[in-house]
Amino acid sequence: MPLRSDIKKVLVIGSGPIVIGQAAEFDYAGTQACRALKQEGLEVVLVNSNPATIMTDKAMADKVYIEPLTLDVIKRIIEIEKPDSLLSTLGGQTGLTLSMQLAEEGFLESHNVKLLGADPETIHKAEDRQAFKDTMEKIGEPCIPSKVVETVEDAVDFAQVISYPVIVRPAFTLGGTGGGIAQNEAELRDIATNGLRLSPITQILVEKCISGWKEIEFEVIRDAKGNVITVCSMENFDPVGVHTGDSIVIAPAVTLTDREYQMLRTAAINIIKELKVEGGCNCQFALHPTSFKYAVIEVNPRVSRSSALASKATGYPIAKTAAKIAIGYTLDEII
Repeated sequence: MPLRSDIKKVLVIGSGPIVIGQAAEFDYAGTQACRALKQEGLEVVLVNSNPATIMTDKAMADKVYIEPLTLDVIKRIIEIEKPDSLLSTLGGQTGLTLSMQLAEEGFLESHNVKLLGADPETIHKAEDRQAFKDTMEKIGEPCIPSKVVETVEDAVDFAQVISYPVIVRPAFTLGGTGGGIAQNEAELRDIATNGLRLSPITQILVEKCISGWKEIEFEVIRDAKGNVITVCSMENFDPVGVHTGDSIVIAPAVTLTDREYQMLRTAAINIIKELKVEGGCNCQFALHPTSFKYAVIEVNPRVSRSSALASKATGYPIAKTAAKIAIGYTLDEII
């Protein structure tokens, strides 16, 4: 299935500012995507609040907007430019969250804009903590004992059930912002209050702490026909408990037995098929160091920071492939 005939003009949302100490992985992804779209003769409109990125170069897009990445700004650009499509999966968490909000409000539909890469249901299943847990249970993939809560008191009550230490993960935040490990009730109250404040939907996940387990990631790509490939496995040098964005990552994984590797690879393929992601997807697992017990930590239904690393480590252009899949190509058609 080559280029979709209903796509002529695509809006690409960049990732916004880069914090000092962070690398520019999403600029790498966005640049690859813009090149791939332009090669197909499509008109590309790019919005990014960071003028220091390569993707905001005049050669990368037909129109470049250096504006704050807020809903109001994106809406105004859509009204001015009238794109027929929005690529949601190459601007990191920022692009994904903005696209999701525009879709849920009905704004995209009312302006005849198609969401490419991941549909709202896919984003919801992967990003909403409870929906993700339900989806994993449906396909028999193990998760860590956890509960989604919206108040500090509910967090404290659940922690008493599963016992300390517990991990707090806010919904829809980037890079683990607002999360942390609580060893007791006082720490939990402190972290939960902050996490609820930082989550755009005032929701946190409280889960059993499994610090010390191995953290393994798989970079997977799927097309609209359901063809799936795993680009590579990755192993975090630091165990669970250190955020993957702060850890050294080794590609491919080096300490897994073949049975462990195949078990997690199969799980990653089952997950991307169930979520129906069209493009790149990053699956993170916790693996017990001395048994075959594992749990799904989270899934990013987009090009992630790990994707840039995987691209460099393997020579496989994940962002370029994801962009081509988003506009209608299947894996067997992409050279």
